[in-house]
Amino acid sequence: MSNFTIATRESRLALWQAEHVKALLEKNGASVTLLGMTTKGDQILDRSLSKVGGKGLFVKELEVALEEGRADLAVHSLKDVPMELPEGFALACVMEREDPRDAWVSGTYASVMDLPQGAVVGTSSLRRVALLRAIRPDLKIEPLRGNLDTRLRKLDEGLYDGIVLAAAGLKRLGMESRIRAVFEPEQMLPAAGQGALGIEIRAGRQDVEAALQHLVHQPTWLAVSAERAVSRMMGGSCSMPLAAYATISGDELHIRAAWGDAEGIQPVVYARASGLAKNAAEATALGEQVARDLQAAVQAQTR
Repeated sequence: MSNFTIATRESRLALWQAEHVKALLEKNGASVTLLGMTTKGDQILDRSLSKVGGKGLFVKELEVALEEGRADLAVHSLKDVPMELPEGFALACVMEREDPRDAWVSGTYASVMDLPQGAVVGTSSLRRVALLRAIRPDLKIEPLRGNLDTRLRKLDEGLYDGIVLAAAGLKRLGMESRIRAVFEPEQMLPAAGQGALGIEIRAGRQDVEAALQHLVHQPTWLAVSAERAVSRMMGGSCSMPLAAYATISGDELHIRAAWGDAEGIQPVVYARASGLAKNAAEATALGEQVARDLQAAVQAQTR
């Protein structure tokens, strides 16, 4: 029987994700323990991620645990995983995606369109800031950091009129009732990888990779391969107001991307592409095509 240790952050959502993978591996005959860790991303809450090193701060300590052999795999929200993994690490599995959309959460207002002029909305995602400004340029958008429970508590304390969160996290924790409305992708395009779980291992750990194969969801992996290719070509960090979202229909992949201006001065620009994507290389190529179109649109706008 295989024995595996999962490195995980200690937030309630991260632990749910790790427990979810643990249960699926145990169902297949493995013995699994969890190694809970606090990351720099969890500790630095007074500054936006884009100013302190990006979302990679959520995975670094977990990678150290993998490197030192204290853990065999790490479960991540894929949107937190840097587009380029450090040498010696591999993304071994992408699981079936939960709802990729953004959620509107408010105790008072049923949707972002119901807010009075100048209302305060909380988010620390530059993508969400740019797309919210495109929808409602009159809003006052304030930073919002912390884990899911912390963000909801700040809302409940009256610091914001509403906040924007990933629908997937709320649904996974059984908090779907907090969602007042979801933003359809046409209104607010999701971040690359949003709603998907990725499992990272040390490169060359074929035993772990083999144990994870039954958890792989190929359509999700193809979609996020295209999305992450857009992000990688555009510079791939959370210091960019970038959205990328792909869907699969048969063998065809449809991908849309958006680049915004967090200051709300320039309008949001969009690009899209569709084509056959039977493997990760074809999906990546479509993502790169969209990124080139997006770069051209951004350059044309700033001339």
